[in-house]
Amino acid sequence: MARSRQYRGPAVSGRPAFPAKRSARPPERGTSAARGFTLVELLFTLSIATTLAVVALPVSRAAIDELQTAAAARYVAGLVLNARMDALKRSRSVGFRFEPAGSDYVFRTFVDGNGNGLRTIDIISGTDAPLDATQRLADNFPAVRFGLRAGVPDADGVQAASTDGVRIGSARILAAGPDGTATSGTLYLQGRRAQYAVRVLGATARTRVLKFESGAGTWTSR
Repeated sequence: MARSRQYRGPAVSGRPAFPAKRSARPPERGTSAARGFTLVELLFTLSIATTLAVVALPVSRAAIDELQTAAAARYVAGLVLNARMDALKRSRSVGFRFEPAGSDYVFRTFVDGNGNGLRTIDIISGTDAPLDATQRLADNFPAVRFGLRAGVPDADGVQAASTDGVRIGSARILAAGPDGTATSGTLYLQGRRAQYAVRVLGATARTRVLKFESGAGTWTSR
């Protein structure tokens, strides 16, 4: 018996009409196109992704901490360089006064107002005027502060009893003079794990950025 054909209407533009094509067979049950992912496969994939994320998280935090602490050290070194250049331009001492703030320090830039250098009494009286607002490292570099971790030797390799991060004399004033010199000392900066230092060379007012390598137990120049 002849198969029946579906009529599609009269021919258009002289072309004969053809029977409609049958639709493609649907995928058989059990093939990947039909079933997609099973619940077990999905849970397995999610468990792998979660494990990788947990492993990568501490690495990312350590890397961010390292970058922020290194950037803060270079920022401080840059401030000292700017003070040196400003002192030469003004023919006056320019520098920073550090004040304790909990376990950290805040600092501010001042210029000598009477030609006798930066002095605490002149800063308090207003003779040595401020050049900017008081700032804290953590304002620009989260979790970074002035300090030396317990158990870490100082930049000279001596095991220090103090964790104080500002070591520039009892007045805690780091000044650059109009003769190109500066207060000698070291500023220690620590992040959550990273430890850096900015060493100021008094004879030239130049700075060196150092990093403490915890694995080797030594300071290296950066």
